[in-house]
Amino acid sequence: MHIIPVTHSGVRQGYTAVVKVNVFKWEWCYNGSGITKRMGYRDWRWLALWWHHFFLLWSTIDGQTRYTIPEELKQGSVVGNLAKDLGLGLSEIFDRKLRVASEAGKQYFSVDAGKGELVVNERIDRETVCGQSASCVLPLQVVIENPLQLYRIEVDIRDINDNSPNFITNELTLKIAESVVVGRRFSLESAEDPDVGSNALKYYTISKDECFSLKVKDLSNGRKAPELVLEKPLDREKQAVHQLLLTALDGGSPVRSGTSQITITVLDVNDNFPVFEKALYKVSIHENSPKGTFMVKLKAIDVDDVQNGVVKYSFGERTPNAVLSIFDIDSNTGEMFLKGELDFENVANFEIDINAKDNGTPEMEGQCSVRVEVVDVNDNPPEIILTSKPSPLREDAPSGTVVALISARDQDSGKNGNVTLQLPRDYPFNLKPSFSNNYALVTSGVLDRESFSEYKIEITATDSGSPPLTTKKTIPVSIIDVNDNSPKFTQSSYNVYLKENGQPGSMLSSVSASDLDFGHNAKISYCILDTKVQGVSVSSYVYINSDNGSIYSMHSFDYETLKVFQILVQAKDHGSQSLSSNATVHVFILDQNDNAPAVIYPSAALGSLSHQKMPRSSKAGHLVTKVTAVDADSGHNAWVSYKLAEATDASLFNVNLYTGEVRTKRAVSEQDDSSQRLLIEIKDDGEPVQSSTVTVAILVEDGLQEPILDLRQKAPEPGKKSGRITLYLILSLASVSMLSLVTFVMLAVKCVRNSRSSGSCCMRLDDLDGFKNPNRNLQIQLNTDGPIKYVEVLGGDMLSQSQSFRSCLSPMSEFSDFTFVKPSSTTDFKEMINVLDASLPDSAWTFESQQVSSEL
Repeated sequence: MHIIPVTHSGVRQGYTAVVKVNVFKWEWCYNGSGITKRMGYRDWRWLALWWHHFFLLWSTIDGQTRYTIPEELKQGSVVGNLAKDLGLGLSEIFDRKLRVASEAGKQYFSVDAGKGELVVNERIDRETVCGQSASCVLPLQVVIENPLQLYRIEVDIRDINDNSPNFITNELTLKIAESVVVGRRFSLESAEDPDVGSNALKYYTISKDECFSLKVKDLSNGRKAPELVLEKPLDREKQAVHQLLLTALDGGSPVRSGTSQITITVLDVNDNFPVFEKALYKVSIHENSPKGTFMVKLKAIDVDDVQNGVVKYSFGERTPNAVLSIFDIDSNTGEMFLKGELDFENVANFEIDINAKDNGTPEMEGQCSVRVEVVDVNDNPPEIILTSKPSPLREDAPSGTVVALISARDQDSGKNGNVTLQLPRDYPFNLKPSFSNNYALVTSGVLDRESFSEYKIEITATDSGSPPLTTKKTIPVSIIDVNDNSPKFTQSSYNVYLKENGQPGSMLSSVSASDLDFGHNAKISYCILDTKVQGVSVSSYVYINSDNGSIYSMHSFDYETLKVFQILVQAKDHGSQSLSSNATVHVFILDQNDNAPAVIYPSAALGSLSHQKMPRSSKAGHLVTKVTAVDADSGHNAWVSYKLAEATDASLFNVNLYTGEVRTKRAVSEQDDSSQRLLIEIKDDGEPVQSSTVTVAILVEDGLQEPILDLRQKAPEPGKKSGRITLYLILSLASVSMLSLVTFVMLAVKCVRNSRSSGSCCMRLDDLDGFKNPNRNLQIQLNTDGPIKYVEVLGGDMLSQSQSFRSCLSPMSEFSDFTFVKPSSTTDFKEMINVLDASLPDSAWTFESQQVSSEL
């Protein structure tokens, strides 16, 4: 009967059985669904007998997946359809990377990926793999990934009769005295057959001889020892030599055999042969025993006298060289010593034949056996075998994820071969046992690639021997990054100080963010979030390099227009689910001296030439006019100074460096020209210096009087501010009106010619106290846009400046002029003054009164 194994998804093993009954030439096949008769005669009795044996075999099968094959199969021979038996499709073999690992250390099998079949990878010699063991099972581990699974299968290697019985020596010589009594037995060399079971050595035969016969002795270890038995007395004179052929046969089909030629020489009488005290000596010795260790003392006694009774000890003639290299015997004393090194893992016991020969003629000998049992000691450290290499592990892998498959073994036996595995305590991994020293390395905690990008897991294997032996193996496990960290800026906010009037496209600043993730998840792009600056999108002012975070201007900035703005920058990574963070960039525009002083008075609207009048009777210190200028810049860049650049007579006039007041340096004489021309230069305090000029034409006339009232010398009390302002204004207006009546005729023509007098922001009072005077003007100049710089009230006609009131305020901010429409009456003018009074602080007012053309 030949049995072919079939597994059903690893749950229960079945067989396809082919029964051949050669007597009746039947051949039946059971394929799991029925019995097919192939050929032969119909005989239902044999069929019933076959069913009986088949169900008996089926009932002995357990749930372990096992294949059975004969040894010596050629490479590529099919063992079984592994994919089908494990319930896998052919595509899964590639996708899940199915592979086979042998626990025997040598890879005897592989998987045909195209068919899913388990095939022989290398010729298997059962005798080499399993020796004389009755059972030869090769355990295999089938590893499947994604997810990681481990299956255990077994391949039973069946012996075939590929070895013939073999004698160590092909020729054996025996010397037997003719006086030996009938029935005496002589031990012969045993043949060795590496095959097992029915293919092992079964029996011996010997060629026919009337004096000798063959007996086979069964030993306790299962061996068969042939013995030569003397059947008839020997007669040396009749036949001195006997030639016999000993044949050993096995039980295989066909039968194999081996022979040994035995030559027996008949000797003259030496009546007694040595006899050992024991037929079998048993010795135990530790495998780590040093050379020269005493083992046992053998003793054989020969009752003969003198030389015939002297015994010499030796190993049997058929003792293998491997035994001779390990053991030694003293030929005189019979003491055995250890000569070489023992290894329990290679050979656990020895059967040694010992001969004892006397010195008689003929030489007589006796035999005994020494059984040496090697005691295992813990001399082999454990082995850690990585069944499957660990794959890179995602840092968000859940607890319990299988990382790798590991097995442990120890070549020692008993407790010396018991192995335990340990992991470092601080690592988020555990060892989960599966079966027979196989373990799964699984995760047991949270993984963080940013803390540990790779774990070097040191596994310690320790056996239970005394002292215990330890082996360590390091398994590297790489952690795959997951996008779990958002970019972080080096600063939460950045301050950038930028000079105005810079070149468009110049770099303002650079922001930087970092991401603790790796690779694509750590790549960062920068962008500017849309916000408004003065009602315009910030992207119209600046742009950012998305790769390096450099911020560039799109045009030049003007401090006077825009002083500060904010940019909201976002850093976003490139992960599959991108993460981001924001930072604020504060941009401060720094003022540059890019604005020249602007002349407020005389107003540029009336031209760069200002016409003024002064009486020839003016004395030193007389206020001729006052030049007022402002600078749109800020700080030192806005501080202005005045200087007389050119003059018709430089000795006559002086310009105040800080106020711009033009005064006489001396009294006007009759020799001075009536027409004086002054070029006044106005500079700021910036770097580089910016400047502007204004030309003042002064007409010196006779008959004009200096004003008696000089309001500049009086300062109002803070509590009486409002009333005094009104009083000063009324007095100024009255003076102007009276002056206008006196000079009306004389200056009528000049008034028309000089109608372009200063006053860009003015309010004219054409009708005051019932008088209409088109040449009278009341000018109020008010600067507001932030802190007020100045408020200036001017009274007088276009040809002669009579009175001027000026409020000196902080010069450190922007300016703008307000023009008040002409009031129709003095009441309207007073109301306007009240409005100004209510809107300005008490300390803001300083009044100056100046009379230019005449005195009241």
